[in-house]
Amino acid sequence: MSAAVTVESVGNMALVEIHRPPNNFFDTVLIKDLADAYERLDDHVECRAIVLCAEGKHFCAGADFSRPAEERLSPGELYVQAIRLFRSRKPVVAAVQGSAIGGGLGLALSADFRVAAPSSRFAANFSRLGFHPGFGITVTLPRVVGEQKALEWVLTGERFGGEAGHAAGLVDELAADGEVRAAAIRFAERIAASAPLALTSIRATMRAGLAEAVAAATARELEEQTRLQATADFREGVAAAAERRTPLFEGR
Repeated sequence: MSAAVTVESVGNMALVEIHRPPNNFFDTVLIKDLADAYERLDDHVECRAIVLCAEGKHFCAGADFSRPAEERLSPGELYVQAIRLFRSRKPVVAAVQGSAIGGGLGLALSADFRVAAPSSRFAANFSRLGFHPGFGITVTLPRVVGEQKALEWVLTGERFGGEAGHAAGLVDELAADGEVRAAAIRFAERIAASAPLALTSIRATMRAGLAEAVAAATARELEEQTRLQATADFREGVAAAAERRTPLFEGR
């Protein structure tokens, strides 16, 4: 495991923390390290719940599209590792401070619960980049907030705050600014008070088929992402985001 991910035991919980501040952009190595951490914790009977958190200003700002194209992550390899997160057995509470954008939202959705603040920001901003959603968002977001709200968010790509996320059911608990991690730990403590064998059994029933659905979704998402990456609209969307301007899409 790299220095980008650490694991700390706290009673019957584990804090799995991302260390790539301030934006905590992910790549295949980071997601693999998270999956490795989860799988190790699956074998620790004393760990009954996981708090997924991040150092710095933002939970996860997704992929770093400011990097040259040849240095960007390979979605195919990334999704192989991401599916491992969905196959883990312990309940996960994500502490979402700052932003969870694009694939960062997908990472937050891999958790069972999300704790955020009014100042937290979310976006499935793929359409604003001329891109297709990934990280299984086409499955996980509708599962949490319903088909209509998910469709609105992925088609508009608009950003929204913690209060809107809470109203829609994306955010399970709204904490005060600066108190997100502490609130997520308290949330996980409530889970960890239950019997460990019952926890994994119940979670397996409630999430039955989710990893398989995400695997099927990422296969489709990858096809569309590969196709759209070759378009002028995608190049314009990435350039516009980097230049902080409104993109001028042409449908080609």
